[in-house]
Amino acid sequence: MQELDLDDLDLRILAILQADSSLSNIDLAQRALASAPTCLRRVRKLKEAGLIEREVAVLDFSKIASTVTAVIEVSLDRQAVEDYDAFEAYVCAEAAVTQCYRVSPGPDFVVIVELPDMRSYDEFARRLFTQSSNVRNVRTFFSTGRAKFEANPPIATVLGTRNR
Repeated sequence: MQELDLDDLDLRILAILQADSSLSNIDLAQRALASAPTCLRRVRKLKEAGLIEREVAVLDFSKIASTVTAVIEVSLDRQAVEDYDAFEAYVCAEAAVTQCYRVSPGPDFVVIVELPDMRSYDEFARRLFTQSSNVRNVRTFFSTGRAKFEANPPIATVLGTRNR
C-alpha cells in the first residue's frame, strides 16, 4: 500500500472533516484557511485516493432503545490465510457486526456486535459460531456502559510528526 504525501492543508481539511463532515465546501474552506475551489479539489483527491472511505452519521442508540453491545473474541481451529478470509467474510456479512478486527497475539478476531437484546445475541452466536466448523473458541464481553466512542481517532494522533 502506497502512502499518500499529505501536506498541512490536507491534514487541516481531514481534521475538520473528522469533526464535522456535514460542512458545506465554503464553510470547510473558511475553517481550513483555503479557497473553496482548492478545498473541493483536495477533498476530491482524498476521496479518490481512498483516504476518505465514506461519510456517515454516528447514532446514539441509547436515545431510542436499550441495546446489547457485545465484544467477542474468536479463535479459529485453522489459521491459513484462506481460513481467515473465509471467516472474516462470513462474519462481516452480518448486519449486526459493526467492527471486525484480525488481532495478534491472543484470539484471531475481535468482533463488535450491536443487537436489540440478549435473545438476539444468543440467536446470533448460535448461528455464527456453532455452525462454523472452524471456530475453536468464543469469548464474549457485554458492555455495561459506553464511556467514549469515536468513529476515527484524530489524524494528528495517528500520524504524529510523520508527514510534517
